[in-house]
Amino acid sequence: MTDAPALSAHRARYRRILSFASREFAKIWWFELVLPRFGLRGIADRTRTARMQRFARRFHVLAVELGGLMIKVGQFMSSRLDVLPPEVTDELAGLQDEVPAVAFPEIRRLAEAELGVPLTEAFLWVDETPLAAASLGQAHRARLSAQDAATTGLDTVVLKVQRPGIDGIVATDLAALRRVGRWLTRVRIVADRVDAPALVEEFAVTSLEEIDYLHEAASAERFRDAFADDPRVDAPEIVWERSTRRVLTLSDVTAIKISDTDALRAAGIDPGQVADLFAETMFDQVFTHGFVHADPHPGNMFVTPRAEGADAGDPPWRLTFIDFGMMTEVPANLRAGLRTLLIAVTARDSRGLVAAAKEIGVLLPSADTTELERALSALFGRFGGMGFAELAKVDPREFEDFAKEFGDMVRRLPLQLPEQLLLLIRAVSLTSGMCSALDPDFNVWDAAEPYAQRLIREEGGNLAQDFAQQAMGNMQVAWRLPARIDHIITRVDDGNVSFDTSRLERRIDRLEGLARRIGSGVLFAAMLVGGALLVEPVPGLGFTLLWVSVLPLLHAVFGGLFRR
Repeated sequence: MTDAPALSAHRARYRRILSFASREFAKIWWFELVLPRFGLRGIADRTRTARMQRFARRFHVLAVELGGLMIKVGQFMSSRLDVLPPEVTDELAGLQDEVPAVAFPEIRRLAEAELGVPLTEAFLWVDETPLAAASLGQAHRARLSAQDAATTGLDTVVLKVQRPGIDGIVATDLAALRRVGRWLTRVRIVADRVDAPALVEEFAVTSLEEIDYLHEAASAERFRDAFADDPRVDAPEIVWERSTRRVLTLSDVTAIKISDTDALRAAGIDPGQVADLFAETMFDQVFTHGFVHADPHPGNMFVTPRAEGADAGDPPWRLTFIDFGMMTEVPANLRAGLRTLLIAVTARDSRGLVAAAKEIGVLLPSADTTELERALSALFGRFGGMGFAELAKVDPREFEDFAKEFGDMVRRLPLQLPEQLLLLIRAVSLTSGMCSALDPDFNVWDAAEPYAQRLIREEGGNLAQDFAQQAMGNMQVAWRLPARIDHIITRVDDGNVSFDTSRLERRIDRLEGLARRIGSGVLFAAMLVGGALLVEPVPGLGFTLLWVSVLPLLHAVFGGLFRR
């Protein structure tokens, strides 16, 4: 594709994304903001679930047709349980990289341009049938040349190549998303709950890292080094000589897919033991290494049986991770908050759990958490300690009622999940689902409690030191308090304390007038847009709204001229 057609295609893509977003914003604005002002909130409430489902389906279609980052946006939205209703997240939860593979000649041209040599020189053989195809790139099996094989000690490898033109597509998608993020700052019901531009920037950072294969290679090596002393966990080796920002060559570690329980049992491997090691490994990543694989779905996990002739002391099998494009750091402050969170969860301490959420930054300090603590206490009391097998026996209607009540309450709270925590929750969610699929009797409480007990032991000394420092600070405040109270009382007795509220009252009056004029302006815009939308289906009502909209317009323009 030449530059001119590519530029035209990117512009069309940009316009299509913004057109979709503007239409959806107009519908949300009309139903959620305008109708309630006319006393028609019931219509908005009755149609909300169906409207959200239709929106999610339309976005699903858009994402599949456009590919690129739109697939990632859908996956990102499906995990935003804190700000999006279940009607949206459920529909997008199954969104995968549903895109066709790129023809091999195009892959060959890009790979040869990146490596600087023909593929026939770099590799003895490359399978033209892709091993996997995704929206950002695809993978092919290959065999290294004799010279590279002798240097690296590897033979069969996996060659990952980005889709041609993906850089331009990602840049276009991010430009459109940034503009949509700016639009969202003007929608109060959204702006009050989420910093949309900040989320877009965090998403951009993650996306740009995913299309930088050198970054993925460095992450794979860091992960491999972190578990170098654990023979039960493995990751592929990187062939740096055959890797660039857009081409990645790594050892072929494909083995038994972790979700293939029949193949695991045929190899003499207990799926329950795989689930236990999987959970333990994820806890190690969070609390020990602070570096977590954020996308541990079944396609990125293998179970590798011990090779014939291996050392008898080696484990009978190992857990192998691949695809390190989506990783998340767990900084020290977040790790400390997560320790508190884990200890509170295993202790079924609802108040401690809320305090940990505030420490992590999920809940604002001003949030009224009384209702949340009550709901968490009910959750722990009813479901705490249950394994997945026990939970499966609970009446689904009880789950549904509790989930609806709990979800509605959480969405009312002033909370937002930071990108790092969001990716971490994604990783934990995938881990927990995979473990329950491997072992129906898997109990996440049993996996978490040993870690919590170890953390309590490690935190023991720090807690004592923190308590002593806090006690000393309280003593200093208490020592100074009587003198400060006496000083304030003396000033009151002498008549030296006074309050002038006249300026505040004048400012409040001006603000009230301005607010009324802004309200009239919003009402004018609502009636104008609503009338325009109704002119065709209901001409009488549409033209009436257009004419009547003149009244709030006059107040908005001239309402401030008659103030004294």
